[in-house]
Amino acid sequence: MIVKNFGCAVFGVDATIITVETNIVGGNIFFMVGLPDNAVKESHQRVSAAIKNIGFHMPRGREITVNLAPADIRKEGTAYDLPIALGILGGSEQMGTERFADFVVMGELSLDGEVRPIKGALPIALEAKKQGFKGVVVPVANAREAAIVQGIEVIGVEHLRQVVDLMEGRIEVAPTMVDIAAEFAAHSSSYPVDLSDVKGQENIKRAFEIAAAGGHNVILIGPPGAGKTMIAKRLPTILPPLSIDEALETTKIHSVAGKLQQEDALLSTRPFRSPHHTISDVALVGGGSYPQPGEISMAHNGVLFLDELPEFKRTVLEVMRQPLEDRVVTISRAKFTVEYPASFMLVAAMNPCPCGFHNHPERDCVCAPGVVQKYLNKISGPLLDRIDIHIEVTPVAFTELASERETEKSAAVRERVVRARNVQEQRYKGKGMHSNAQISTQQLRKYCRIDATGQALLQKAMERLGLSARAYDRILKVARTIADLAESTDIRTEHLAEAIQYRSLDREGWAS
Repeated sequence: MIVKNFGCAVFGVDATIITVETNIVGGNIFFMVGLPDNAVKESHQRVSAAIKNIGFHMPRGREITVNLAPADIRKEGTAYDLPIALGILGGSEQMGTERFADFVVMGELSLDGEVRPIKGALPIALEAKKQGFKGVVVPVANAREAAIVQGIEVIGVEHLRQVVDLMEGRIEVAPTMVDIAAEFAAHSSSYPVDLSDVKGQENIKRAFEIAAAGGHNVILIGPPGAGKTMIAKRLPTILPPLSIDEALETTKIHSVAGKLQQEDALLSTRPFRSPHHTISDVALVGGGSYPQPGEISMAHNGVLFLDELPEFKRTVLEVMRQPLEDRVVTISRAKFTVEYPASFMLVAAMNPCPCGFHNHPERDCVCAPGVVQKYLNKISGPLLDRIDIHIEVTPVAFTELASERETEKSAAVRERVVRARNVQEQRYKGKGMHSNAQISTQQLRKYCRIDATGQALLQKAMERLGLSARAYDRILKVARTIADLAESTDIRTEHLAEAIQYRSLDREGWAS
């Protein structure tokens, strides 16, 4: 007897419906076909034990063939256990199959029949709705993330016996419901930290406001304990809140990577990812034998923070160059290509030298001559070329640390950032850009015009400070953002003057 039920294969951040065909005839062997990986092949033992432990039996003296179609798509992971078990039970006429066509079913089985969590429940639910299924049956731990898809029933299950009873109509399981609007409104601006936690460092806060308003990448240079990491962690709190579409896209990536918690439904705040400097290039950008999203995709629509930047391997930093430009990661293999979104703000932090005290106002640097420049040279020019704002961070004075004066909260800064972003959205509408950081070299002359006074100031600054050619474009972009924050249509000399100071590493002799 041939039985068909339905599962899903996750490929990149999207899913494809898989038809699980089970044929049981005379014989005494088990075949699994349809390009399964080892984890799928091993489902035979898990499924067999689970079926026996819920009071059913594996067909004896029969040939069982399970085909996962389409057969040219590689099937990975343990999530096919549940549909395979249902196919065997239906094919051996131990249960009815009338409701198989209504549902996409996915779940890993334990030996006693418990249904365990899977990856990618959200894209599975989206594809099931697109293909017109009545509902999806997923582990109860994944039900909330799948339930943010409206217009399809999401049934969370805990045990194989429960799924059998559900398919035979002996029980009804209430669909999991999530109020997306309420969930989003309740958490979209809820962060455990706030910019007001940072004492002093008003110039750094200002630089971060500019970075958030224009979507600019930032590098912080300063001694240990100056507050670089503390400030960086608070950048998401002043970024504009996620839109529903951005939240859904971000949640899909985290769902595919299996990083969502059971209580999570929709990621409503911007992600902040801070990988350790020992990370590999594959872990950062994504990939592997069975491609998975990397840290830069996990930071999509949020912030990627690289602390101790020179300690990262050179190859790791260089593979970020293309995603920083294209805002997408393309992973190519001989037989397929996968794309992951990677639109993130890069925030990097570093000491100015190996000992950490170069240019420190109170402590002497003990590094040998030339060591500082060698340390800075670990960061390539092309990578620095993609970082608009360089900030020198100095230690906070005791009087500021001990002060009980109220400082500006993230919410107030975020309001100004949102107003500036709205101006940019209108300016670049229909041009494939959303922020000043995305302006190309060809578009600079159109959107970042400066008058003769501004040209003279910029020329003088570049000559006196020894700024490199790469600094020219970056200064204009940052000045455009400063003008937007000031609600000015023109870039004035004071905007340029402020932008010029954010190019520390481009100054000749800075490391001497």
